[in-house]
Amino acid sequence: MTDPDTDTPPDRLCNDPRSPFFNAEALQRDVGIRFKGVEKTNVEEYCVSENWVRVAAGNAKDRYGNPLTIKLTGTVEPYFKNKKPD
Repeated sequence: MTDPDTDTPPDRLCNDPRSPFFNAEALQRDVGIRFKGVEKTNVEEYCVSENWVRVAAGNAKDRYGNPLTIKLTGTVEPYFKNKKPD
């Protein structure tokens, strides 16, 4: 969960509602990701403390219709694009 006193995104976040790292409150604020200094828009999941992101592998899908992902390692910098509501 996000800390109400800070404006920092969670250490780990996933956009899949079935994941234990799914956080609707944080996703509503539109989390942006800079990976190795480059803005990424196709991130499915990230972890700051472990320095990795999962990105969609093109249009490939698994047998359940979920996007196939690739785990990339490097510096992860999440940030909120929208201001915290008062």
